[in-house]
Amino acid sequence: MAHEPLKIVMLAAEASPLAKVGGLGDVIAALPKALEQLGAQVSVVIPAYRSIRTDAAAVHPCKAVPGFDVAMASSVQSAEILQARLSGTQVDVYLIASRNYFDRDGIYTDPATGEGYPDDAERFTFFMKSALELLVRIGKSVDVIHCHDSQTALVPAMLKLNYQGHPFFSKAGTLFTIHNLAYQGIYPRKALDHAGISPDHFYPQSPFEYWGQVNFMKAGIAFADKVNTVSRTYAREILSDPEFGFGLEGVLQSRAADVSGIVNGIDYDEWNPEADPLIAARYSIRDRSGKKRCKEDLQRRFRLPVAPAVPLLGIVSRMVDQKGFDLLAEAMGSLMALNLQLVILGTGQKKYHSIFRQIASRYPGRVGVELSFDNELAHKIEAGCDMFLMPSKFEPCGLNQLYSLRYGTIPIVRKTGGLADTVIQFDGGGGTGTGFSFSQYSPEAMLAAIRQALTVYDDAGAWEALIVRAMSQDWSWSRSAGQYLQLYQNICSTKLS
Repeated sequence: MAHEPLKIVMLAAEASPLAKVGGLGDVIAALPKALEQLGAQVSVVIPAYRSIRTDAAAVHPCKAVPGFDVAMASSVQSAEILQARLSGTQVDVYLIASRNYFDRDGIYTDPATGEGYPDDAERFTFFMKSALELLVRIGKSVDVIHCHDSQTALVPAMLKLNYQGHPFFSKAGTLFTIHNLAYQGIYPRKALDHAGISPDHFYPQSPFEYWGQVNFMKAGIAFADKVNTVSRTYAREILSDPEFGFGLEGVLQSRAADVSGIVNGIDYDEWNPEADPLIAARYSIRDRSGKKRCKEDLQRRFRLPVAPAVPLLGIVSRMVDQKGFDLLAEAMGSLMALNLQLVILGTGQKKYHSIFRQIASRYPGRVGVELSFDNELAHKIEAGCDMFLMPSKFEPCGLNQLYSLRYGTIPIVRKTGGLADTVIQFDGGGGTGTGFSFSQYSPEAMLAAIRQALTVYDDAGAWEALIVRAMSQDWSWSRSAGQYLQLYQNICSTKLS
């Protein structure tokens, strides 16, 4: 007798290409596609921001579910439902629109201030309440509601406290995925009023309370049936080390038996040097000649001398402390004493915008900086660089090192989180490894790893063998999706027992 396909609903704040700020958007675009290929039925629910790219997918009003009202703490707000489909799949994407909460210039932050919106607790609580009400109105059964990060973290609590006994959700389990524990969703205690959760549930050391405030992520960890994060090493780090636990290591340890790590994959259809329409020349592991043209194209794009023999080092990143930009700024003088060129693409903290603008001016012809989010340029950097630098203070998973391996661009990473799980240290004697790593979070350790990479680069045979090993790796979603499927099945088995 054939088993019924698992019915999964993912709730998240972004999904590429409709709305993307970081790696979460890529995950919510690629994981449902891979799960569908394994036989699951998947739907996605995200907010309908003003910036939703209607050209990227046919977004239209949802005929099955008209708009409805949602009761907040001191008002009633209207939710309008739009619908789209993930490209190349049967995965429905439902978008929750609200003129009051999501019709704004930014997704997470206000471009005018560079900070989060003052009513973020209310905005995303509205999203969570609307999403649950939407599922009831669609009426299709759900096996697992998969919640991603703090913007959806109250859903497991709402199901257990507000929807207890509701027949629609009686068999639905919950998985809460932590993509970055540093962003927890910490708000004044009145945030629970918007969720319709009684103040009786807020008391010292309760699942909601965190130093007198409400912590959405703490509640997600406490109430979800299972908790996971996006690499095995990061799971160990947040369970055992206060430096990585950001104050939640205790609640995580209390759920240790239910916490696991699954490394993210990447979409090999989008990130494929053999078919990438955004790069200057396509190439493969068998014929890598096109990579030289990609390097020349990138050097011209950043107004650097076209010098095929000079190593080109790339960075695509949010420009924040977590990503190691403090190390990079401190090491810049020593880095520029080496024979290399450097290109940087990203946006973030204004102090780093200022620092790296000055660095680009100080080292013309050596350093190129683009302060923007530019997907096409990100592809060009992955294809055109010889090496890719990720000196992160912590890194739950990281995706760019996986793109780099796919494109034969050798990663240089700090050995933490997902970077430790996915980049194997080069060993010339054993003829093994896919990149270079360093453990100590210091400019000196980072520079030592870069110098080692440059030494190997000068040995053409060793470098070519390293590129082949890197491009031979398989970090597609198929393996990770299989692990998620097993986790969903475990949740369903537990709910039935």
